[in-house]
Amino acid sequence: MSGSELVVREPLPEELPLLAALAARLWPDHDPADLAAEFAALREDPEAALFLALAEGAPAGFAQCSLRHDYVEGTESSPVGYLEGIYTEAACRRRGIARALLERCEAWARDRGCREFASDCELTNPNSIGFHRASGFREANRIVCFVKPLKGSET
Repeated sequence: MSGSELVVREPLPEELPLLAALAARLWPDHDPADLAAEFAALREDPEAALFLALAEGAPAGFAQCSLRHDYVEGTESSPVGYLEGIYTEAACRRRGIARALLERCEAWARDRGCREFASDCELTNPNSIGFHRASGFREANRIVCFVKPLKGSET
């Protein structure tokens, strides 16, 4: 895809509902209105960034990244740039859009002094695992998380 057909930029305030609709496809358990409100707050956070991809003028995907100062699995520095989420519309996949979004996130993190960039995904998401590996990430760890209710507590 040529540079004139693909634009990756920060969303305008009026585009947050559009960005939230894309994000709701990635995170279907979240309400788009709640996501739009969260994104409005993130726009004001100097340690977070949102990017919108437009392919031939139409919304094609988004990415959300942040700075993490706590320990990030497999890293040796702080802060670490962190890919919180990335999504490309099904009809737009395999055209370099996710790569362009990731590159924009990495540049944002580098501009803030980060030497490392990290991410995560569910063990049951082979498409995301493949994307991360193809994008130069190395696997740092695998975990299974557990939870149980405490007897005598209200849940």
